Amino acid sequence: MSITTFRVAAVQAAPIFLDIEATIEKTISLIASAANHGAKLIAFPETWIPGYPWFIWLDSPLWGMQFIKQYHGNSLVINSRQYQRIERAAADHNIMVVLGFSEKDYGSLYISQSIIDSSGKTLLTRRKLKPTHAERTLFGEGDGSSLNVIDTSLGKIGALNCWEHIQPLSKYAMFAQNEQIHIGSWPSFSVYKGRVHALSGEMNTAVSNVYALEGQCFFVGACGLVSQEMIDMMCQTEAHRSLLETGGGYACIYGPDGKQLVKPLSPDEEGLLYANIDLSDITLAKAVADPIGHYSRSDVTCLLLDKTPRPPVIIKDKK
Repeated sequence: MSITTFRVAAVQAAPIFLDIEATIEKTISLIASAANHGAKLIAFPETWIPGYPWFIWLDSPLWGMQFIKQYHGNSLVINSRQYQRIERAAADHNIMVVLGFSEKDYGSLYISQSIIDSSGKTLLTRRKLKPTHAERTLFGEGDGSSLNVIDTSLGKIGALNCWEHIQPLSKYAMFAQNEQIHIGSWPSFSVYKGRVHALSGEMNTAVSNVYALEGQCFFVGACGLVSQEMIDMMCQTEAHRSLLETGGGYACIYGPDGKQLVKPLSPDEEGLLYANIDLSDITLAKAVADPIGHYSRSDVTCLLLDKTPRPPVIIKDKK
């Protein structure tokens, strides 16, 4: 049985960088805090575990190789002991968890998200379809098989990572599945500040806002922070320090008409952002403009969504 009115929480925080065990402890603490404040859903940033790999943006790929073993070793394996701890925490605190993490699958990494329900069952795991720019030096690609909106006890929920939100066709694929609550997982916005406007918190908050308006859905945007400890670990020269700053948090929650539902935290403040949502508000928003219904023109434009899995090896047994 689904409920229509409940509280959601968006994380704005820094991980314990490159320390999977410590970050899982912090994850469980945030889950407990959100549940204790009445939230039924908590959303985490992109690659929350073990932290966003800002070293890929600071110098050459060869220089960044010094972090690769540690980053791999602290990335999360699905169904591992560490992963199961998060599933148990969701069940223990009766809260849905949407987790952003670096997923390790044998020798490859993926920018992944999981939707874990309040019983501790994983409903969806997905991988970012196309890592952005420098991310492609570290992460592999996902496929369309998990570009899904999941029917849950809290409504129809979907999730995307970072600049997947500027891909019009991917967004429309989510809208077309009647998404009601969207989770946006973002890193911090503290790299190249003042140099690349597209990477600014202002621009990416605008993207979140427009997603809610275009899809007539609630948007819960979790956002990472860069801590001083992360700066100390990654920034080895003054040139590096000029490229990456502490803070960069822009967590947000929007309604299906694009309205901001809660005042944001300051960009350097760690905490949880809360809002009460009512799914019936979607009805009014869609009465004005439903892009997959009465406001669509499928005779003019339409989307092909291919959900075929793309495994690297297909084994055919001889009979």
